[in-house]
Amino acid sequence: MQFVRTADLKPGMRLAKPIYNKMGVLLYERDTKLTIQGINSIENFGLIGIFILEPAEPVPPLSREDLEFEQFQTIYVFKLKENMDNLQANRAPVSLAELVKNIQTRYGVLDHKVNFAQNLRSSADFVYKHAISVAMLCAMIANQMHLPESEQAALVTAALLYDFGYLYVPQTILDKGEDLTEADKDFIQLNMERGYETLRPNYQDFGLAEPSLEIIQQIIFRNSKNFKVKEASEALSLLVDILTVADRFDHLTAMNINKPPISEVAAMAQLKKQRNRYNPLVLSALAECIHILPTGACVDLSDGEKALVLVENPADFMHPMVLKFSNNIIYDLSDPAIAKSLKIIDIMKTMDNRIAIDQDTLKHFVADSYIKETANRFRQKKLQIAQRNQAKLEKQAADALIGSASVLPENDAPQKTAAPKRPPKKMKLR
Repeated sequence: MQFVRTADLKPGMRLAKPIYNKMGVLLYERDTKLTIQGINSIENFGLIGIFILEPAEPVPPLSREDLEFEQFQTIYVFKLKENMDNLQANRAPVSLAELVKNIQTRYGVLDHKVNFAQNLRSSADFVYKHAISVAMLCAMIANQMHLPESEQAALVTAALLYDFGYLYVPQTILDKGEDLTEADKDFIQLNMERGYETLRPNYQDFGLAEPSLEIIQQIIFRNSKNFKVKEASEALSLLVDILTVADRFDHLTAMNINKPPISEVAAMAQLKKQRNRYNPLVLSALAECIHILPTGACVDLSDGEKALVLVENPADFMHPMVLKFSNNIIYDLSDPAIAKSLKIIDIMKTMDNRIAIDQDTLKHFVADSYIKETANRFRQKKLQIAQRNQAKLEKQAADALIGSASVLPENDAPQKTAAPKRPPKKMKLR
């Protein structure tokens, strides 16, 4: 798979990803061969480029949920642009509340992990695409942390609008990507504040909840040289922490025309190093929302070898069970004795940041008794985590009756279950 700019597209090239219109209607299916008419349509859509399959490359496997994820992303991006156009014209965003509700309904109630695939971005459209991805992440994290629906709605609204000020920044500066001067950064900050000032006087007329405006204020003015905001309340601070994590995670892992993305593994490692800036509780919740090292992923190991993830570890995504390609041996990285000498460094991804190995590949391997026992142990850990979370939720509901805060206390982070002590066990596949 390769990225090809629209100007370089040629008839006969095959699409690696579907193309939808602003209503979410499928226009071009994956594996469609481009024609002159199709290339003209892509130019008219304003797409800067698309992913193209190599001549002999098979169509990458995508589940129905994955396809719907991309479809809804497209619909949401167009809806958000309509609302931001209204705001720039000092008009009320007529369908913003509907957009927030739709994101909550689809991604704020999930009971399973999703493959979080971002769309390709340019300086011309990153504001909308980034905001949509961040809003979806915020909805999933808030749901994972059992936040009330009202707080989730305020957070998703803030996620959609906090970067509004970027629309006032000239294209010449945005095109610089990461190569910004200090003067450029100061100019962007002033325009971010201008965006906030566009929202602030009319936020009630625009149908924005006050907590949404406060979250946006905290995010924008924390780097301001001209204005300092008062410290946020505990409940609001958690919402700001969620938006901060989602914002940075999406920036790091999204495919941008100016820079390649890094993997989710590398992004999580980077965020975990900055505990003072990125709330560990929020990072833990994020890891429970999206697949980071799922079954079927290929990984780079600390000994320079490559391996296949056979069983995902729900208690700690960095310690799954893997099959090393070079010797056909299975390693249980949740075993402390093995983890001392063997670690996962990164994950192998395709250009659009998808897992390189499909699920059918796993059918070539036969699960022996050790694999089954380890998988059952991982499932037990996941069940224990779910039970603890349910107990916390019930306690939270009880505390609410006596006026307690609705956010999770810091010591309620999911605890890692210690792996049973036993000698390292290696098993060749049959």
